[in-house]
Amino acid sequence: MARTLKSYIAGLVVVSSLLLLATSLAFGIQTSIAIRWTGSIEPTAAEVFVGLGFWIVVTLAATASPVRMPRGMIVFVSSAPMFAAMALGGPAAGAWVALLGTFDSREVRGTIPWYGTLANHAGIVPPAILGGLVMHYLMGPTVSTFQSLVAVVLGATMMFLTNILMVAMLLSLRSGVSIRNTLYADTRIFAASQLALAPLGWLIARVYAAEATGGWWATLVFAVPLYTTRQVYIQIVEMREMFTQTITALAGAVDKRDPFTSKHSWNVKAIAADIGREMRLGEADLEALEWGGLLHDVGKIGVRDAVLLKQERLNREERMLMNSHPVLGAEIIAPVSRLSRELPIIRNHHEWYNGSGYPDRLIGDEIPLLARILHVADAFEAMTAARPYRMVPLTPEQALAEIRKFTGIQFDPKVVDAFVKTRWVEGVPDPGRPAPAREIPTLAQHAVQMAARPAADPTSAPTA
Repeated sequence: MARTLKSYIAGLVVVSSLLLLATSLAFGIQTSIAIRWTGSIEPTAAEVFVGLGFWIVVTLAATASPVRMPRGMIVFVSSAPMFAAMALGGPAAGAWVALLGTFDSREVRGTIPWYGTLANHAGIVPPAILGGLVMHYLMGPTVSTFQSLVAVVLGATMMFLTNILMVAMLLSLRSGVSIRNTLYADTRIFAASQLALAPLGWLIARVYAAEATGGWWATLVFAVPLYTTRQVYIQIVEMREMFTQTITALAGAVDKRDPFTSKHSWNVKAIAADIGREMRLGEADLEALEWGGLLHDVGKIGVRDAVLLKQERLNREERMLMNSHPVLGAEIIAPVSRLSRELPIIRNHHEWYNGSGYPDRLIGDEIPLLARILHVADAFEAMTAARPYRMVPLTPEQALAEIRKFTGIQFDPKVVDAFVKTRWVEGVPDPGRPAPAREIPTLAQHAVQMAARPAADPTSAPTA
């Protein structure tokens, strides 16, 4: 584990522990969370703690089956009971429910290392406290029903935003992916539905408070909408995974037509995505690069085998047919509205920076940035793999030298500068990297150096 990640987890545990202790001492557990059975005027401590335990158990049940998002975030439907506990018992109750009620099956089975479990639970406490504080100061005995709803929604929003930021920081330190990309990748999938759990949590709390003297069990009927929400998450993830698998299978089918291009599209996708990360592109662009990389040669479906597999030099007619594959690929993908961002990549990944490429003779910045990135990735992968017209592939050093040679002619210089920082050419000498400037001494420095040299002996003969 990296030192920065260790420091982050250690600091998170210390801060969360102090915040939990301070909040518990300052606010205590509000009696609205109690389950009444003694008939006393004021709820007893036992009734309060039983009520707190009830919400911990309900949250545990909702946390039992998490859903993993595509970029690594874990999503639960336990937010609604946590919001209800915060509304009923205050920030301290919300923090304890969040801390103890979020153990999931992976942690129980031991598939997550202990420090991961520690980070997960320490990371949920500060957001729960902040959300509870917002609810506490906005709610009161005299507020209207609408005002209490607004208080719960705002508190839930505060908790949600703080929580995803802390999770994104943890994932970024662990995986090296930027916080921005981590946030955008997964949050856009589930943010709306998670915030929609806030009104549900408010409604659960209202039912619980009205029936706390014996009908607290009525809140259990809300298990149905929570289960339905979880199923929606699963279907979203499964549909996206199915879409990705379909694209991968289509790209694999194209590559398998030619034994020399096996895994070509997959490798181009990986190289292009790494260049995009070096250029700090957003998650939407990175996803487009990945899918566009897989599909960039799909138009070769329309190129007959006699041309596609020909080992001799292509004649003019055959070259024109081969050069039509970007247009054919764009025509094939055009009906798929979900792939609209990938269309320019597929159509324009053979445009040259000086305008002599195909099919549209675009020049410079007229070429879509993602197509320029894919062009570099495609060229490097093609040069470092065997082809019918070149059975001995180039070495990474030779391929990089060719890319540098045609930088500004075929390739965008900014894209090439980003490519040389990726793992694909790590340690490879870069002919385009300027040599370090030699320090030229001033006249004064030269005089000092000459004076410091020992005087030569005029009687000594030079050695051969």
